[in-house]
Formats: sequence, C-alpha cells, structure tokens
Amino acid sequence: MQYEHFESIFNRAALRHGGKNQLEQRLTPPLSTSELSQYKDDRWLSAFSQKVFQCGISWQVVRNKWPNFEDVFFKFDIEKMLLIHDEMWEEKAKDQRIIRHFGKVMTIRENALMISECQASHGSFSNFVAQWPSNNIVGLWKYLKKNGARLGGNTGPYTLRAMGKDTFMLTKDVEGYLRLHDIISTGRGTQSALKAAQDAFNHWHDESGRSYTEISQCIALSIN
Repeated sequence: MQYEHFESIFNRAALRHGGKNQLEQRLTPPLSTSELSQYKDDRWLSAFSQKVFQCGISWQVVRNKWPNFEDVFFKFDIEKMLLIHDEMWEEKAKDQRIIRHFGKVMTIRENALMISECQASHGSFSNFVAQWPSNNIVGLWKYLKKNGARLGGNTGPYTLRAMGKDTFMLTKDVEGYLRLHDIISTGRGTQSALKAAQDAFNHWHDESGRSYTEISQCIALSIN
C-alpha cells in the first residue's frame, strides 16, 4: 500500500486552518500512560455512560443533566453499581432528574461489570486501558464492543478519546479520506477495514512520530 506522506496531510490541514502554528494549537495530544493510570475507575464508567446517553440526543442536553446522573448513580462507584438490585435499577430509570431510558440505564450495570472484570486482571480498568498498545487500538475498540454494553461504533472510541487515550477516530471525514485513497473499501466496522485503517495509522505514526490522536485530527482538518 502506498500511503500519502504525513507531511503532505499536515501541510494541507495547515493551509486550511491558518498556518502551521494555528494548526498545532488545535491539535490535542493524548495523555501519557502514567496519566491515564491515575484515573479512578468510576470516571471511566461515568464517561462510557455519558457517551451512551449522548447517542441520538443533543450532547449538550446530556452534559447539562450529568451532575444529576452523578447524584442518582452514586458517583458511578463500581462496587455500588454491582450491588444495586433489579427493582432499584427500575426505580432509577424512572427518576425525573435524569434522561429516562431504561435500556441505556441498564448499560451502567453491564459496563460496571466489564470494568470490575478488568480490575481483577489488571488492578484497575485505568491500567488496562493505559497499557493497551495504540498500534492495535482497534483491538481495544473490539474489546469494548464485545464486553461492554452499547460501546460499539464510535461510542467506545469517542470515550477513549475524551479520556485522553491515544486513538484515531473513524469520523466521517477520516473515513472519507481513507476511502478516497483506497485504504478501506468495505464497511467501516469490518475486520478488513479496521485492520487497513490501523495499518495506515501505524505507518503515519512511525513516519511522523506523531500520536494517533494528532494524526487523526490532521486528516480530518485536511478535509474539513
């Protein structure tokens, strides 16, 4: 596969967004492994849950209500989530302080269980995520989709990005670039497309020394 040089992508993005200095200011570097490891696991559950609730609804509406979610769900304490009985889950799903959606509310319990299982094997979910190599970030996406609830598509990756994990994103612009350059040709979520995208980003990472996050942002900004 012949990839476009990352320098060309970067320069095109800079041209569209006020020059190299302006572009650099728009890029968001990921957190380090040690920084990611510092998160308490309840913050991961809160972040996953917020992204689940943002699917199909205004993100700002969810953000405005999120302090209420924190109160209703005990600050997303993992142990407490796993102790809540079925009847209490039903009651919480009807609480007028939150967005009442029983199916989405129940993902909190399922994703708390996923986090708990990672705690048993890695000490904390934060360690699990921090130690996952970004040169196989699509493997982490697959793990979240398989073991979590409603974390497929872009929901899992968006959460990782929001929390500072070094990950590229298959946004509309990035996917469009990859298709335009014949890097992917099948459905976005197919094994072949994910592998091809990962291979391309690994190439640009090795070539430029940039994070996967920054490369992904540059590609999007080179089009938008």
